[in-house]
Amino acid sequence: MIHKTAIIDPKAKIASSVEIGPYCVIGPNVEIGDNTIIQSHVHISVSAKIGKGNKIYPFVSINDPQDLKYNGEHTNLVIGDNNKIREYVTINPGTAGGGGKTTIGDNCLFMISSHIAHDCQVGNNVIIANNVPIGGHAIIENNVIIGGNSAVQQFTRIGKMAMIGGMTGVLHDVIPYGLSTGNRNSLQGLNLIGLRRAKVENKDILGLSEAYKEIFATKNINENISKLNGSFQENPLVKNVIDFITKDKKRSICTPFS
Repeated sequence: MIHKTAIIDPKAKIASSVEIGPYCVIGPNVEIGDNTIIQSHVHISVSAKIGKGNKIYPFVSINDPQDLKYNGEHTNLVIGDNNKIREYVTINPGTAGGGGKTTIGDNCLFMISSHIAHDCQVGNNVIIANNVPIGGHAIIENNVIIGGNSAVQQFTRIGKMAMIGGMTGVLHDVIPYGLSTGNRNSLQGLNLIGLRRAKVENKDILGLSEAYKEIFATKNINENISKLNGSFQENPLVKNVIDFITKDKKRSICTPFS
């Protein structure tokens, strides 16, 4: 059902089961999948492919990148399935300099006034609380939780199942399963509660905990990693952390050191 006050460009591809409420504006390069609900006063003006079963609340704006280098070139935004995008959320597509695409996975919750900037890659089952801006080119892996009033600097990576405490300025990459807080973020340990809720085996959690102590025993992280014995390397959680740390990156790794 499309409300009579909604303005839908005839070139837009809207599945028959989509609901679009009053005073929405949908541009020509928009594709919306089955059973997505778009409530009132939503503006989608850019090239966007939105999947199935999403719910987009009032006053969401999906519009041009906030990047002075953007000159109106054709770029894209891809949003997966079953996401909840709450009031006043803003989402931007990619830029030519950043690969031309912003991507969001499935089953995410973006709370009121959060922002996903250009060229971000957001995984599945991500929860971003109120008033959290995610800067351009950031990578947020699966099952990440970011607390309210935090801010994530551009080009930052947050590894899978990491948790960011509220009011945290994220300037450094956060390892998978990490727990990070602070005015300028530091590592406070591991997201043990999240790992247990995910039913990760205790032996793997214990192995990760021991490896964490070794990896961050001194400030020379790469040397510490080189000294890990073979049993640590066989732990899939530890392997994810090591791969994350040793991958090419724009930002430094968040550590427990001040």
